[in-house]
This record gives sequence, C-alpha cells and structure tokens, in this order.
Amino acid sequence: MKRLARIRWKKAILGLFCFLVLLSLDQWTKRLAVAHLRGQEAYVLWDGVFELRYLENFGAAFSTFQNQRTFFLILTPIAMLLILYIDLFRIPQTRRYLWMDIAAVLFLSGAAGNFIDRLILGYVVDFFYFRLIDFPVFNVADVYVVAAALLLFVLCFFYYKEEDLERIFSGGH
Repeated sequence: MKRLARIRWKKAILGLFCFLVLLSLDQWTKRLAVAHLRGQEAYVLWDGVFELRYLENFGAAFSTFQNQRTFFLILTPIAMLLILYIDLFRIPQTRRYLWMDIAAVLFLSGAAGNFIDRLILGYVVDFFYFRLIDFPVFNVADVYVVAAALLLFVLCFFYYKEEDLERIFSGGH
C-alpha cells in the first residue's frame, strides 16, 4: 500500500508540473493575442488557409452557449475535480494507463485555461482561425481539450480492452 501511495504522489507531482507548463503556455499565448491582435486586422500566416484573429468568445466551443458565464464557472471546476479524482484514485497506477493520465492532464490544462479567462475577463480569448474551412476561432486550451477527447476516443475504442476500462470504473487496481 505504501508503494501505491508513493507512485500516486509521484504521478500527482509530475502531472501538476505538466499541467502548470501547459496552462502557462495557454495563458502566455492568450496574452500575446491580446497585446498584438486586439483591435488589429487578422494576421495572415498562410493566405486563404490560416490566420491569427482576435476574438472574445462569451460562450463555449464554436461560440455555443453564449453568455452562460455562470454556468461555466460552476460546471468547469466540478468537471475538473471529477477528472482529477478519476485520474488519481480510479485509474490503475500502471504504465498501461499512462495515456489516460496524459489525456487527463491535457483536459485539466485546457479547462483551467479557459476557466481563468472566464473568471478574470468574463470571456475566453480565441485567436487561431482556419480560413480554408471557415473553422471557428479557437485557442491553445481548446487544442488541449480536443486532443484529450481524441486521445480518449482512440484509447477506448482501439487500445484498451473492456477489462481495462472495467478496472477504472470498478475501482480495481
């Protein structure tokens, strides 16, 4: 049992370090967007394909749920605590589940990055825009959340077996 607790602590410390690095990168890029893109024309990186364009998003992904700040300020910490609990206490402490840990850190970093914006600014700063496909403007935190979701999809459908997932939800380590 002591070994499991030691592994859990090491995992938590490494996860916290990665979380802080990813969160810092997200917040830094948003501050750059505010400083250099706000009030400016879009900065074209690849004509007709990709540009940096400042947007204040008062909703969620793809600008859905506009002006639902209170909802997100309540929901986000609850979701983050649930993911943190599952990652630290339900996912078995073995190498086989390392990718689940990575997905959790990505999700937590992205959720925290956008939560900070909503809490402090009242909106989320978005700035990446794929003009080629007219994809909604997004940010680094959004990339983390989408990467986590895609990783979880691949893991659940192509990597883990049913028994592996049952170990998480049954609490068996």
